[in-house]
Amino acid sequence: MVSRGTRLARTLAGRPQDWAVTLPRPWRHGLSPASLGPLLVLVSAVVWWVPYTATDRTVALGLFTGSVAVVLMAWSFVLAIRLRWLEPLFGGLDRMYAVHRWSGVLAIVAMFLHVRLEPEIQGGFDGLLSGYMESGTDLAGTAETIFYILVAVSLVRWVPYRWWRLSHKVMGIPFALAAFHTVTVDKPFPADSGWSLALVAVSVIGLAAWIWRVVGRDVARPGAAYRIVGAVRHERTMELELAPVGPPLEHRAGRFAFVKIRLPGLREPHAFTIASAPGEKHLRFFVRNLGDWTAKIRQHDLVGARVYVEGPYGRFEPLPEDPAGRRVVWVAGGVGITPFLSATAALPADVPSEQRPVLVYSVQREDDATAIEVLRRAGDEARIDLHVVASADGRRLDEELFASIVGGDLTGAHVAACGPKGLVAMVEHTARRLGARSIESEDFDIRSGLGPDLSRQVADLERHVRERAAREPA
Repeated sequence: MVSRGTRLARTLAGRPQDWAVTLPRPWRHGLSPASLGPLLVLVSAVVWWVPYTATDRTVALGLFTGSVAVVLMAWSFVLAIRLRWLEPLFGGLDRMYAVHRWSGVLAIVAMFLHVRLEPEIQGGFDGLLSGYMESGTDLAGTAETIFYILVAVSLVRWVPYRWWRLSHKVMGIPFALAAFHTVTVDKPFPADSGWSLALVAVSVIGLAAWIWRVVGRDVARPGAAYRIVGAVRHERTMELELAPVGPPLEHRAGRFAFVKIRLPGLREPHAFTIASAPGEKHLRFFVRNLGDWTAKIRQHDLVGARVYVEGPYGRFEPLPEDPAGRRVVWVAGGVGITPFLSATAALPADVPSEQRPVLVYSVQREDDATAIEVLRRAGDEARIDLHVVASADGRRLDEELFASIVGGDLTGAHVAACGPKGLVAMVEHTARRLGARSIESEDFDIRSGLGPDLSRQVADLERHVRERAAREPA
C-alpha cells in the first residue's frame, strides 16, 4: 500500500521542469511592430491608476486592482477569439495566446488583491446601477469562488483537454457577475463620466468576445470544409491527409491551423502545423501521440470523416523575405519538423550546397523519426543539407554540436527553430552568439500549465469508471 501511494505521489509530482513557469517574452527580439500588442494590453491596464489618485492610497490600490482585473480578463477573452488582424501586433497567434494566458492569470491576481483590500469610498458617486449594489457585491463573491476553481482546472495539466476547454468556455459566467458588480458599486467619478463609460465598454467588449468565442467561432464560422482521405499511423505520430470539400485553404510555409474532426468524441479543435507545401490543395498534418485526444484518434477509422480547418495562423517564417545571398539554417526537434516539411516541399532541386538550407533534426531514433524518408529524399535531391542528431546513438544537440554543424559562424544567417522549449532556447542563444541576423522561433503551446501531463491517464480512469458503472445492474 505504501509503495502504491509513493508511486502515485511521484506520478502527480512529475519532474521539476513540469512545474516550471514559462514567462511571456514579447520583447525578446527588441522593439518591433509585434511589440505593440503586449504594450497596448499593459498600458490599457496601468492607465486605470489615473482616476483613483485623488483617493486614499489603500482605497486607490483596491479600486485600481478591481479595474485591472476587469480589463485584463476582457483582453483574455478578446485574444481567445483568434482575430487574424491582431497577429501582426503580437507576432503571431502563439504569442497572442501567451498574452491571453497571462492576462487571465494576472486578472485573477488583481481580483485577489482587490477583494483583500476591500476598498470603501467615502463621499463617492453612485454607480450606474447603484440600486443593485448589494446584489452585485454578493454576486462578485460568487464570481471569485468560481474563478478560483476554473483557473485551478485550467492551470493544472492533470485534467483531460476537454475539461480544460470547458473551464475556458464557462469563464465568461463569473466575468459577467464581476462586471455587474463593477457597474453597481460607488466610484470616485460620476456614472456618466468617461472613466465610468469606459469601464462599461470594457465589460461589454469582454462579454461579447466570450459569447463569440463560445458560440460564433464553432457554429457561425467553423472553418474551411475538408474530408480525411488518408490516415497513416506511425510509431509516435499519425499522418493525416485532407482533401477540400469547397475552396482550399491558402497558406504559407510555417503556418498552423485548428483541426476539428466531425466525429463523436473528437469534435474539439486542436492546433497542428501544416506540413503540405503552399499551393497544394490537399493539407497534411502530423499528429503526435501525446494526450488523451491524440490517443483517441488512433483508435478510429478516420478516412471519410468530415473536418473543419480554421486558419491559417502564425508568423513563423522558415525562409527569409530577402533570400538572395542569405544563409538559412533550420533546427527541428521531434514533431517540430512540420513547418520545415512545408518549406522543403516548395524548394527547387539540385541547388548548390552553399544555397541550400541546413536542416539540423534532433530525434530519439533516426529510423522512426517523423517524415524521415521525405527528408532523406529531399537531401538526395539537393534541396536541403540534412543533419540528423539521434539521442539513441549517444548524440545530444547542444551548443557545441550545433556550432560545429554550422561551422562556428552564422554571421548574417537566417535561423529558424521549432521544437521543445529547451532546444529552441539553446538555438536562439547560440545563433545570436554566432552572429545570426534574424532568428525565428515559435512558442505555440495552447495549453501551457503546471505539473505533469496526466490527461491521458485521467481520461483512461474516467472511461474505466464509466464502463464499470455501465456493467453494474441498476
